[in-house]
Amino acid sequence: MANIVDIASQAGSFSTLLAAVEAAGLVETLKSPGPFTVFAPHDEAFAKLPPGTLTTLGQNIPQLARILTFHVVSGKLSQADLVALGTVTSVEGSQIPIRCNGAFEVKNATVVAADIEADNGIIHVIDTVILMG
Repeated sequence: MANIVDIASQAGSFSTLLAAVEAAGLVETLKSPGPFTVFAPHDEAFAKLPPGTLTTLGQNIPQLARILTFHVVSGKLSQADLVALGTVTSVEGSQIPIRCNGAFEVKNATVVAADIEADNGIIHVIDTVILMG
């Protein structure tokens, strides 16, 4: 099995996320033993952001890192674990609500692929970039 970064790289649909993780200096963290639960927005999720948002974030690395760490939770939590908890705390420090009323939702995003195992955690693919607040 591979680590979270390698799995995202091999999938081919996370180029924007991987570029952001690299720009924010978080690659080594996400390759470390963890374990981590990552809510990974696919490229289409980033494309839904307002025009210019990615450029602005690329120029504000602390804010980019804050948004990215909002997508990460310490520990390896499956869909069943997350639904049972109802709310989790991100590495960034904010609460993330979890719902499962027909669809498995993380804050305002729908999980399109859950429970992707990695050596150092688990990935849940989401269709929207989630933001604090």
